Amino acid sequence: MKPLVIAAAPLSPWLTARLEARYRVLWLHQAADMDQAMAEGADQAEVLITTGIHGAAAELLAQLPALKVVAVHGVGYDKVDLGYASSHNIAVTNTPDVLTDDVADMALALILATARRIASNDRFVRNGSWGIAPIPQLGRKVSDARFGIIGLGRIGNAIAKRLEGFSTNIAYHNRKPVPGSRYTFANTAAELANMSDFLIVAASGGTSTERLVDDSVLNALGSDGILINIGRGSTIDEPALVAALADGRIAGAGLDVFTDEPSVPAELMAMEQVVLQPHQASATIQTRIAMADIVVTNVDAYFSDQPLPTKVN
Repeated sequence: MKPLVIAAAPLSPWLTARLEARYRVLWLHQAADMDQAMAEGADQAEVLITTGIHGAAAELLAQLPALKVVAVHGVGYDKVDLGYASSHNIAVTNTPDVLTDDVADMALALILATARRIASNDRFVRNGSWGIAPIPQLGRKVSDARFGIIGLGRIGNAIAKRLEGFSTNIAYHNRKPVPGSRYTFANTAAELANMSDFLIVAASGGTSTERLVDDSVLNALGSDGILINIGRGSTIDEPALVAALADGRIAGAGLDVFTDEPSVPAELMAMEQVVLQPHQASATIQTRIAMADIVVTNVDAYFSDQPLPTKVN
């Protein structure tokens, strides 16, 4: 009989097909309740597959006594209780590297879309306003702008390299300087914001970065500044962002992630200077297939008693 694995959330069709070809899959999100899931064998499953958005809280992990591996379909694992997992000898894996280019590309797309008002101009044409209503508000120049990146990891570096085609004025903020980096280091997020026309958040989630972009950072970014977030929604004080946009203390925002997904503040949805995406930075066919490959490789490795290729704890 095929081994049983649990899926805690809907997965891509490529990952779903490959898992179901190899394993018996218990779709936890389709179960009426945990008692039903346990009756279907959840208490015997050794592998849990989840996404970066859904994660795996300690409450869930505690209900799976046989669990040995949590395989995250995503690069971020901040919503997995890593402390609980490690203390109970549960390995956690993710899907690094393969997302980098797509997420960096999305950052560039949001920079251009927000600065040049692509979404609002599209609506202006579609609703028949062109030639009738006053011309749209002017956009902002991207070339030769000052760019600040919070989080100069794999994705942050990929964003910076792309931005070199627009400007040589690139700075970053990390917990500490990156050895050998040719970009300017800022000691704090507020210092970086003060140096930037575009502030791009590429930091990972977790307690160390929670609400890192707060009122002080937004005020430092200033009324001509634009905020871009392709990292984690938790890194931004969302009410403070809404207020800063409403007051004109910053010029705009391009957001792929939010604090309480899929909930998005109604105020943001009503703002013409804001471009919104439904957490789609890595959402290309090629990358989803590559992510599925990594998840399956990790699951296969566990059941073959091999080392887990992308273990994070």
